[in-house]
Amino acid sequence: MMAGSDRIVVVGTGPAGSRAAQTLYGAGCRNLTVISEAPASGGQIYRRQPVGFERPPSSLYGEDAPKAVRLHGMFDALAGKIDYRPNTLVWNIFDGAVHTHDGASTDRLEFDRLVLSTGAMDRVIPIPGWTLPGVFTLGGSQIALKNQACSIGRAVVFAGTGPLLYLVAYQYAKAGANVVAVLDSASYFDKVRGAAWMARSPKMLLRGLAYRRYLARKRVMLREGVRLRAVEGADNVEGIRFTTGGRDEFVQCDAVGLGFGLTPEMQLAEIAGCRTRFDADNRQWVIAHDGQGRAGNGIYVAGDGSAIGGADVAELAGERAALALLADIGLPASKTRLRQIERASGRLAGFRKGVETSFPFPAAWIDEAPDETILCRCENVSFGEVRAAIARFEPREVNRLKALARPGMGRCQGRVCGPVLAELLSAVTGRPLEQVGKLRGQGPVKPISYGSTCGQADPQVHAWMLAGEKSDADDQSL
Repeated sequence: MMAGSDRIVVVGTGPAGSRAAQTLYGAGCRNLTVISEAPASGGQIYRRQPVGFERPPSSLYGEDAPKAVRLHGMFDALAGKIDYRPNTLVWNIFDGAVHTHDGASTDRLEFDRLVLSTGAMDRVIPIPGWTLPGVFTLGGSQIALKNQACSIGRAVVFAGTGPLLYLVAYQYAKAGANVVAVLDSASYFDKVRGAAWMARSPKMLLRGLAYRRYLARKRVMLREGVRLRAVEGADNVEGIRFTTGGRDEFVQCDAVGLGFGLTPEMQLAEIAGCRTRFDADNRQWVIAHDGQGRAGNGIYVAGDGSAIGGADVAELAGERAALALLADIGLPASKTRLRQIERASGRLAGFRKGVETSFPFPAAWIDEAPDETILCRCENVSFGEVRAAIARFEPREVNRLKALARPGMGRCQGRVCGPVLAELLSAVTGRPLEQVGKLRGQGPVKPISYGSTCGQADPQVHAWMLAGEKSDADDQSL
């Protein structure tokens, strides 16, 4: 095959996917398709407002507005020159093709090279009351604000841990919303331990401190070392109960934004055949690659969809994966630029180490959850029911536990409850978290109708299905 003639598909248009696509096109790749579930590029971090909204970028992205505007402009200049498919779900990958659904029809798109930049989602620990109306994830809270200029409530508490906790609280307060409290499970001493690492990127560290100062000036309650006990209310959120410093406290509110960091959206990479590895520091699975994004069989990964790093790391990783792809198909790839990317990525990796140290995931909460607490909200399975299944059947692996107790079988396909289920199985059985495994990714990665996919079955099987339908019709006519 002639260099540059490979059929290349990029999935995702956040910082990683946008930069990968721009790098590939700029190097001469013209047989290029970019697919995104979103209606416009930018990803979650640089999510665009709907048509008709005219808020200035500074009100949406704060100090990151110049980055957002640059990334948006770069992709907009590219979109008209390539096969760009927004509002399109990649629901499966098999037999050398991505299978898509745009809400009205399905398609099968063969590829020679595939770049997956699928982003991340909120990491959640279920607490009593977390299924009440008025409880959102931190990411969901941010979407409401960025996309529709809406607050999730009239009196909002943000709870959990991680940089996103303070960022979303700051964005809400800056927009004029009533932020009642920020409840952080990480302690002051956790942050002191991580400060030396974060100081390697002083501008980013100072920005985080500025968020806290702004919230304090707005008289927002700031609590560290918090143990969340329950979101309380009858039919809707009425408040949140927590413990800090040995004291029980209760804060009235009508909405809660909850989150404990992020977890990679790696289902597509898994079903495409990419290997995973266990990140013990973060207690989560990530996609294994060669350090430049190569994940095997013509597949490349970049951004938070392979491992959590943030927007700046994702953009660098997207360009790095594109350069690796170019080298593999015989097109020029700048070694000088690759070295620059490695140096910048190294500096940001140090900052990321500080973030992980400053905001540890409170895994012990999962084993302490009351039996009546819902673990899997899709299937309405409680912690008690899962514990009973473990005691009765003694499963050693999380997919077996899924089959026995049904968590992970609902609409989210275990994205929310899967990591929690593994943590609980590990805690109850005493087996290392890595050994109990993770829920396997499988297609369709998100719900779609049977009718929209039947045409993508094996042609012979599809013919048999049609023959069966005809036979049934003939029988009914007799």
